[in-house]
Amino acid sequence: MELRDYQWEVIGPALEGKNIIIWLPTGTGKTRAALYVAMRHLEMQSNAKVAMIVNKVHLVHQHYSKEFQPHLKDKFKIIPISGDSETKCFFANFVKDSDIVICTAQILYNALQSDSEEKHVELTDFTLLIIDECHHTQKDAIYNKLMEVYLQKKFTGHRKLPQILGLTASPGTGGASTFEKAVDHILMICANLDTWRIMSPQISIKDLEAKVKQPIKQYDLVPERDKDPFGDKLKELMTTIHQYLGEHEFNTDFGTQMYEQKVVEMEKHGAETVDRRKRTCAMHLRKYNDALFLHDTVRMKDAYDFLEEFYILEKFVKDSRDETDVFLYRLFNGNSNELLELSSNIEYENPKLKRLEEILEKHFQSSSNSRGLIFTCTRQSTTYLLQWINSNESLKGLNIKAAILTGAGSNQSKHMTQNEQKDVIQKFRKGFLNLLISTSVAEEGFDIPECNIVVRYGLMTNEISMVQARGRARAEDSCYSFLAKSGGRESQREMTNESLEDLMNQAIKYVQNIPEREYQEKIKHLQRESLTERMMKQAKEESKKKFSASDVQMDCRNCPAAVAYGSDIRVVVGTHHVNINPEFKVYYEEYTEPVDLGKKMEEWVPGGAIRCHFCKENWGMMMIYRGMTSLPILNIKNFVLKTPEGRQTCKKWKAVPFHVERFNFSSYNKGYFSDSDDE
Repeated sequence: MELRDYQWEVIGPALEGKNIIIWLPTGTGKTRAALYVAMRHLEMQSNAKVAMIVNKVHLVHQHYSKEFQPHLKDKFKIIPISGDSETKCFFANFVKDSDIVICTAQILYNALQSDSEEKHVELTDFTLLIIDECHHTQKDAIYNKLMEVYLQKKFTGHRKLPQILGLTASPGTGGASTFEKAVDHILMICANLDTWRIMSPQISIKDLEAKVKQPIKQYDLVPERDKDPFGDKLKELMTTIHQYLGEHEFNTDFGTQMYEQKVVEMEKHGAETVDRRKRTCAMHLRKYNDALFLHDTVRMKDAYDFLEEFYILEKFVKDSRDETDVFLYRLFNGNSNELLELSSNIEYENPKLKRLEEILEKHFQSSSNSRGLIFTCTRQSTTYLLQWINSNESLKGLNIKAAILTGAGSNQSKHMTQNEQKDVIQKFRKGFLNLLISTSVAEEGFDIPECNIVVRYGLMTNEISMVQARGRARAEDSCYSFLAKSGGRESQREMTNESLEDLMNQAIKYVQNIPEREYQEKIKHLQRESLTERMMKQAKEESKKKFSASDVQMDCRNCPAAVAYGSDIRVVVGTHHVNINPEFKVYYEEYTEPVDLGKKMEEWVPGGAIRCHFCKENWGMMMIYRGMTSLPILNIKNFVLKTPEGRQTCKKWKAVPFHVERFNFSSYNKGYFSDSDDE
């Protein structure tokens, strides 16, 4: 195993047993450096055990197959464990029998909390924790929850704590706009990881520069449309909906995130006050706003198709109609022909697409071996950009073989499965594909080959995303393009990100040079402060559970029909909330084939999606538990809670104002409810 000079330099303190963060650019071998530290750690210490912790499932298999297994299989026993593998059911047994465990942070955290003998481990069972993409160790992220367990042990006198090795390409500034606050952010990450020092090359800087090929950056800024009749028509229809609601003064910042937040609050208020007119109009206004987003990103035709599909689906799903439904359907249908005609007028087409066409022509004409990556903001825009590329006459002779890459999730129509992601990247690596159109999922983690051209297409993100995306353009003479409207908020944000990157670099260098005693005092103070804040936050959350579960009624968010009580709900496998009342079945209907989650779940398999029997509002999906019990999993976002103090909505189950008991399988099958713990 050969390391470059800069890798030897940064791992020096880790080889001595110190906690460090390795700060190196994307593609410079952070994982290889960590691999060497793990190997020496196991060779030099008796009873040593290493855990490589990642924040995404695909990274478990990637690190195992690309690095750890090829280099260390003859010396040590290595096991990959993730949410889609059956090994997690016997986590403790595999940890005991292995030298190196590669797993997601969630799997390890669940094992720390588990009462099961087959799953439970202690953090002190490990002697070295390697934390990938460690800049995520902040706030309520899963990495930080793990490190809180570590810090609690540290401050209660545990001596045999694991060594910590963090890896990152960009710690960021945490939203800071001043040097002092950027320093505070870097120190906070160091405190959360109990870091002795952030390590980056000082002596071997030229060796690093020889390895890292910085791409040529260009701002591809295009003017706004001279006229925008299609967008103006969408805004006219949105204004009509506001007038229907009796609103004569309202936020007209249509097509922005600010307006989206306004209609989200409008929908929430409508649900809580049983104002169906307001709630329904808010839902439709959000769809129009989404169409304006698409209009600004892809073709007018795509924005029209998106709206048309929504109204066709709404008409198909909903059997009942009220005055508001009729008004909204007639409004769209009465203007759909005009919208369709306007969307086909190429004179007013999106100018960003023409510039993207020119960029792709330049880079795919010049080399048959070109690889490209286009970053865009939503899954919808990846789909429409792919359709545009495949139908573009000017691009057809360039041998562009494109595909989309989006995040994995539970809804196959909107998410890719992990196997689909793996397949796309493998085809890209082997040359069967040469252009990926991706959401932010491709910014970090995935082992994507170096690209000749990376385009950030109309994005407004932070400096970490900018640095990570730019790191994908590592080929010789590569290009990094930022494509956006001239003078728009996106281009202003990109310029701000450049300043924030400089601020981050200055803050890290400052922290690296703080005298050791002063640095350690700062770190210890921040750690104590963080633990105190966590305890206060937990107490505050606990105080919100102020109602008896039987006193909280659950209403369908759309009808609103009263369908359940909080006392009907149980939590299964620590995550999924199900209704165990057998009478509940009269309120819902299962209307699809079993949902494909793209992975195996522990102790259960998915059934079909479920919806309200009365209004057809989606509620969740069925769970087949242990092969014999069918239980409806409910999404709390689809319900309104009627409490003794009024009606309220919740985005997540952890925010409900009552305690939810754990599901007891044996008691349920005996036909009665029990207060005892889950088996």
